[in-house]
Amino acid sequence: MAHNPVKRLYLASSFNTVAGKVGKDLVHDWKFKPKNKRAVFIDTAAEPEEGDKQWLKDDRKSLENLGFQVSDFTLTDKKFGEVKQVLEEMDVIFVSGGNTFYLLEKIQLTGTAELFNKQVNIGKIYIGSSAGSVVAGPDIAPVKRYDAESKAQKLHGYNGLGLVDFVVLPHWGSVDFKKVYMDFRLKDNYNSKNKLILLADNQYVAVKENWYSIRAV
Repeated sequence: MAHNPVKRLYLASSFNTVAGKVGKDLVHDWKFKPKNKRAVFIDTAAEPEEGDKQWLKDDRKSLENLGFQVSDFTLTDKKFGEVKQVLEEMDVIFVSGGNTFYLLEKIQLTGTAELFNKQVNIGKIYIGSSAGSVVAGPDIAPVKRYDAESKAQKLHGYNGLGLVDFVVLPHWGSVDFKKVYMDFRLKDNYNSKNKLILLADNQYVAVKENWYSIRAV
């Protein structure tokens, strides 16, 4: 009997906070043991961010702690074929946090949106953290006025990867993001255009095909 691949995603607000639970889910839900599996760590979105980026280091370390063999990769200045080769070699595609507009711009410039879709649809596991979770949805416009769109001068439109039919708004409930939400993010998105999930840092969305559940640690 032919094996039908299942679309599997884990979309987090802050991956390192929920990594342990995601690892258990992989084993329980899919009998997928991270040990010795290959994960590509795409840190493109973090490139324009300032500071020591400890959150990025923590996310990467969390992948390693689960047992993955982690390879670093950026979409910046890459050609389609280079991205295709890397994604095809990996068992897990991890897309980090950072600037969502910058990330989408690089996806557009490499022409790889459909490539991400194809890899996920044939069964590769997609894990997103913050911006990596936002870009998995159909539209990144809901995070405007926080992520600096000025960092993405060649961006054409706001269509995300469309791996899921909802938009993740990360860091809900975080003290650091309270002003962002209270001042404009809630007001800007008080409409019926997108299906929204306000995701706290201790939560993530587990996706199986067109079904999903919000889980917490």
